[in-house]
This record gives sequence, C-alpha cells and structure tokens, in this order.
Amino acid sequence: MDSFSSASSGSSSQYSTNDIMDQVKTQLAQAYAEQFLETVRDKCFDKCITKPGSSLSGSEGSCISRCVDRYIEATGIISKALFSQR
Repeated sequence: MDSFSSASSGSSSQYSTNDIMDQVKTQLAQAYAEQFLETVRDKCFDKCITKPGSSLSGSEGSCISRCVDRYIEATGIISKALFSQR
C-alpha cells in the first residue's frame, strides 16, 4: 500500500488538504518522469540502434546521447511555451 492509499483510507482529520495535494503532486511528478524516460528510451532506441547487440558502438552511443539531449531541449521549449501562455 502506498502512502497516498493509506492517507485516503485514514480519517480525514489526520491529513490536511495540503498534505494530500503534496502527495498527489509528488506522484504526478514521478509518473511524468517515468513516462518521459520511457518515451526517450523508445524513440532514441528506435532511431539510433540499428543492429542490437551486447554493447553499443561508438556511433550508437553518440546518437543516443544527442537524441536524449535534443528531446530534453525540445521538452523544455514546449514547457516554457505552454507556461508562458497562461
């Protein structure tokens, strides 16, 4: 049982709204990070690994590094654009 489950099943007087909101924010951030890593892994693997083997070639390693860097940069640009429109 995770801490949110125990928080929501306990008496409501034990947990403040802020405590519950903080827990939800933490879980959402974790889920976002996991989804981000999965997306990067899938996209960069598909793009860069042409012949899967027991190790990466130098060009595959460089490609993955550049791919991850570009994906992180693009995500930052999109986030800034979305949050600046509010």
